[in-house]
Amino acid sequence: MRAWVVRAGENGEREHTALAEGMLLAGWLGLGDLTGTATRDDVKAAVAATYPDEGPYTVGNWTGQLFRFAHEIQPGDLVALPLKSLRVAIGRVAGGYEYLADAADGLRHVRRVEWLVKDIDRQAIQSDLQDSMGSLLTVFELSRFGAADRIAALTDGKSDPGRPDADEFAAGLTEPAKLYEEVRRRSADEPLTLSIRDFLAVWGVQRRYPAAVEKIKADLDSRGLVTVPPFTEGSINSQIAVLAGGAEPDESGTSAVTRLTGTSSLSAAVQSAVHAAERLPDEESQEHTVAYRVSNLDSANRMPASVRIGDALKTAMTIMVLRGFSQLPVLDADGRLRGVVSWESIGRAHMADPQASLEAATVRGQEADRSDDLLDWIGTVQQSGYVLVRDHDHKVCGLVTASDLTVQFGTRVRPFVLVEEIEQRLRRVVDRCIPLDRIRAVVPRGRASRVSSAANLTFGAYGHLLRVPENWAALGWAIDQQHFLTALEECRQFRNDLMHFSPDPVTDDQLLPAQGLLELLRSMDPQN
Repeated sequence: MRAWVVRAGENGEREHTALAEGMLLAGWLGLGDLTGTATRDDVKAAVAATYPDEGPYTVGNWTGQLFRFAHEIQPGDLVALPLKSLRVAIGRVAGGYEYLADAADGLRHVRRVEWLVKDIDRQAIQSDLQDSMGSLLTVFELSRFGAADRIAALTDGKSDPGRPDADEFAAGLTEPAKLYEEVRRRSADEPLTLSIRDFLAVWGVQRRYPAAVEKIKADLDSRGLVTVPPFTEGSINSQIAVLAGGAEPDESGTSAVTRLTGTSSLSAAVQSAVHAAERLPDEESQEHTVAYRVSNLDSANRMPASVRIGDALKTAMTIMVLRGFSQLPVLDADGRLRGVVSWESIGRAHMADPQASLEAATVRGQEADRSDDLLDWIGTVQQSGYVLVRDHDHKVCGLVTASDLTVQFGTRVRPFVLVEEIEQRLRRVVDRCIPLDRIRAVVPRGRASRVSSAANLTFGAYGHLLRVPENWAALGWAIDQQHFLTALEECRQFRNDLMHFSPDPVTDDQLLPAQGLLELLRSMDPQN
């Protein structure tokens, strides 16, 4: 079973018909019967013939949506229909594609549906699933984060169970007060542990922006709580413990943090947190900043494959061949680094002695502390191809390679490239369609004379410019103005957030609003 969204028009104009007659309606004025189509190429040919003035991007985009509507959606699949009332209807697809030739244009492409519920409050749907529903496409699949099972739960009158990979207990900590009470309820040897991602969600934030970090730290300080390791360190998926660091000593004269060090029945994650807690700086000297640490990379928190002192060299070679590794750390019995074996070091050792041991092939390895500034190690990783990562006890806890850096910074660059294309397309269409004097009219008088084109506008100024009826009409776009301006404002806020440093990557779901706006701009202005 799969789950889909099929919208009822840009302004919900097909909503009443869809709900009253048990139909999914695809729209696409002027397009003929798709019953005889069997492949994407067949649908594409029909779309291109009906809309000869549209460019390749638009034709391809519409082809994908219509092919999904006519062929990929199957009887038994679930479908969600976002309503103008800010509620959601959910139904089960009951039949194949139909073309109603006698119906009004725009109501001819049909799939029969049995509406199971028509009034789900969107607030009952968790934010990640709401974001997935936020695409500007008419027909698309909800495929991420267990969407089909979650939609099915909503139809049964249950609450949205959330992401299948989410911590069920952490999901219940919906506000700081609940987190405080949970920490208070627990005994010293049973601390509250959760991921940084789930910890941030208690305050309703997804990334560690400076303002959010300051707010959370102030809240923790006022309640006498501390996170170990600090929630500003590590990747968004790292585990932390939340402790009553400011509580008075017990009868033995020790703090909650110190008492944990004597507890042997703790999980590995909590034991690591305890060791980190012993090294926490005092409250007065602790810097309230977020830096881009080595530990912010997921790979820095993932124990790499390794060999131990005393292993055979052939063991290291076998692991390297099986895993496709260029090097392998050599650890002592306590998990601390004693060196690295690589194909180069193996070759040199064999040149000196064909029966060389692992010890003979082991050379010094590059090792960073997980709290080091990542930027300080980029040159080393570029030159050597890797750097090993050690934790607070100087035990190896991760490995950062050039590939990890490429993925990480590629992920961080992508949102900026996306926003830049949105701005470029806005500039081009505004310069082409709106006279300079009207562009200058939205700029404060003192700066208007310095505006020579749309390139001199701030991103926020485009909203003011296109809110003017005369300017909007000049674009000649057959889309809803208010929906466009809302999407533009969401993108402005997204762009502003990008300008504030955060060590956490932007997720695909967080990119959805900007991606939807870009898709719309590409459709309205298909020039390259």
